[in-house]
Amino acid sequence: MPAQRTYLYVGCCTRPTPYYPTHNGKGIAAFTFDEASGAIGPIGITDGIDNPTYLGVDTRHRALHANSEVFGWNEGTVSAYAIDPATGKLSYINKQPSLGSITAYNSLDRSGNFLLVANYSLAPEGELPNKAVAILPVRPDGGLMSSVSDAVHSGTGPVPDRQERSHPHSVLATPDNRYVVVADLGLDLLVAYRFNSQTGAISRSGAASLAPGAGPRHFVFHPRGRFVYVANELDSTVTSFSYEPDQAKFTTIATASTMPEGAATVNHCSEIRISADGAFLYVANRGHDSIAIFALDGDGGLELTKTVPSGGEIPRNFAIDPSGNFLVVANQNSDRVTVFAVDRETGDLTPTGIEVETGTPTSIAFYRTEIEKPA
Repeated sequence: MPAQRTYLYVGCCTRPTPYYPTHNGKGIAAFTFDEASGAIGPIGITDGIDNPTYLGVDTRHRALHANSEVFGWNEGTVSAYAIDPATGKLSYINKQPSLGSITAYNSLDRSGNFLLVANYSLAPEGELPNKAVAILPVRPDGGLMSSVSDAVHSGTGPVPDRQERSHPHSVLATPDNRYVVVADLGLDLLVAYRFNSQTGAISRSGAASLAPGAGPRHFVFHPRGRFVYVANELDSTVTSFSYEPDQAKFTTIATASTMPEGAATVNHCSEIRISADGAFLYVANRGHDSIAIFALDGDGGLELTKTVPSGGEIPRNFAIDPSGNFLVVANQNSDRVTVFAVDRETGDLTPTGIEVETGTPTSIAFYRTEIEKPA
């Protein structure tokens, strides 16, 4: 009979970077995760990788893809690792250049055949390769091929120290896999590209604007595909859009603060996640050091219901486990990963008391698998 196992992977900052106060990580930390209790158990650390600050899991190919975000490099890399379903251990496959500096995000297209990569870009615009986004084919073994398509963004925004140039921060395929969408923090835009799911080719089709100085960082599609929710890093808000798939058209619906009324803390949003049923939205606040909980209605509206302390300083990233019953936070400056129980009826988060120490955690990813028990 098959047995279900769930693994938790944490990317950790390993080398000095001006915007991280520490670099206490050793690589990619792997843990077992108990979906019944939220308990975490150590497996080991995969070293030999620079600053694996963003992780993506490829369930189809049993692989993990890790971005190396290294300050001073003109382009980062994305490394592929095979996941051993019996032990959760990682084995190196290969890596590819990202075609841009400060490689910030990766995700799979809906077919799982291409890896979409966003480069935040700190190198001057005139320095090559300067790509905002790159499309990398995924091999049958989960390894990566060199990019088959890419794009450049240019322009500025109204916040001089953060929007002096384009800063792509995330990239997702639309639910029907016909478009690829990039959140550009520097330009206050969601940029849409037509996507050929057979070849990986992209061509720009349009863009949707956020408020000047909002700084869109990460975004999610509603499970039913009708709405998009964007976490705006610079002004600590979430903006909801309606989404029309035929033309990849985004229409603004509402914007809400991620902070409690009257909060005066300097804050920058980071990750955003949505519950599997589309009823609740979660956003991490760095500075206020909390997780904001939003109730969602059926028309794209959203209401901040409460904020919950994140269990440490600077919650850079978090993820909801495959069961939907737990939310796990990477508290970057506290060297701590913290587990919360999720109330599926109310969306509320409750500290479980479960936490693990790991150096400068910056990304959380889950992998659930089934293995055959010995007869």
